[in-house]
Amino acid sequence: MFWNPKMECMPVEEMKKLQYEELKSLVTKLYESNQFYRARMDSKGVKPEDIKCIEDISKLPFMFKQDLRDNYPTKMFSVPNNQIVRYHVSSGTTGKPTLVGYTQNDLGYWTEALARSFTAAGIGPDDTLQVCYGYGLFTGGLGVHYGGEKVGATVLPAGTGNSERQIELMQDLGVTAIACTPSYLIHLLDVAKKMGVDIRKDTKLRKAILGAEPWSETMRKKIESESGIETFDIYGTSEQAGPMFTECECHNGIHIPGDIMYVEVIDPETEEVLPPGEKGELVVTMLQKEAFPLIRYRIKDITHIITEPCPCGRTSPRIARITGRSDDMLIIRGINVFPSQIEYTLLQIPEVGNQYMIYVTREGALDNMVLQVEIKPEAFSDNMEKMLKLRHNIESALKKYLNIAVTVELKEPGELPRFEGKAKRVIDKRVI
Repeated sequence: MFWNPKMECMPVEEMKKLQYEELKSLVTKLYESNQFYRARMDSKGVKPEDIKCIEDISKLPFMFKQDLRDNYPTKMFSVPNNQIVRYHVSSGTTGKPTLVGYTQNDLGYWTEALARSFTAAGIGPDDTLQVCYGYGLFTGGLGVHYGGEKVGATVLPAGTGNSERQIELMQDLGVTAIACTPSYLIHLLDVAKKMGVDIRKDTKLRKAILGAEPWSETMRKKIESESGIETFDIYGTSEQAGPMFTECECHNGIHIPGDIMYVEVIDPETEEVLPPGEKGELVVTMLQKEAFPLIRYRIKDITHIITEPCPCGRTSPRIARITGRSDDMLIIRGINVFPSQIEYTLLQIPEVGNQYMIYVTREGALDNMVLQVEIKPEAFSDNMEKMLKLRHNIESALKKYLNIAVTVELKEPGELPRFEGKAKRVIDKRVI
């Protein structure tokens, strides 16, 4: 089932022609009217007339997160303020916040992208969608909300928190789909179990749209086996607009509508464009944005492009599951470590629960990583010898997979903090 068959099934060469026309129009407009883009293009010696095909996008300069912060709040905008109909603001936890503005058309293509995505995931008029992303400055809640309404679903704007009430509403209103972070869904499953609610038998929940934080294929299998819920990875950042793109029911990568966004993957060190299938840093160009344009924006997410035809019939390229970020990568004693690698290793150990925290410190010139791990109730014991053996097994598995020694601390079930929004798994206390 397709939401927009013309665009979703357009032949590849025809789509490339459309992408070129959109890119050429965007670059010309920005060079003539946007001081930032004109200066950035001049510094690289490129002009709009140098763009003769979609592949020539590689001639254009990159954009970075710092550019957005340096031009905060509205210096990057390309339309008058009276055309801005909404703002969203990032958290700013790693520096100045970034402000995103939207025209009415911007909200329209954002909603269109989500309508295509939800249809691809099998969500439509017969569904009740419980939205457990935050509403407000964060883009998640409102974006998914309008996308759900666009496909005719009944939307329950639950937000985060009050988890027992969330379970009750899920039962009372016959919720069939939920949108939230993977960590919050795991939390809800735990709450339901404590309430004596069997998600399989006592609710109609059958699909979950999960995103806003990295999660692994192993985590997907764990959630689905425990709950019977079919899970879908959703991707998007506030700079792009918000959460926009999901997997289809084939679960073979996240579909990227080519008329809305053009994707590249580069080597983060050489900045060379990598061929499909090679893993690197994602770079995005938003072809239709009006208020807050993005050309070759370095997202910092690590993925690769899939070009093999999808069985669903959509002809758009797909990106593989995000495996980490080039800027949240931990360097421990010269070894590159992604939190997703740690999660993958933990999920292979039957006694380990769903909650963990990573603490990184520095003593003199030496980095140390301590991993606090919750143990499942049935595996936790007062038998010291048994617990020491389990800790040794976890430390050995981590060393084998990460190639570094990690100190593991075992925690009782429920001892580690829970997160109703995006989980914060890493506490880096080093002074760099």
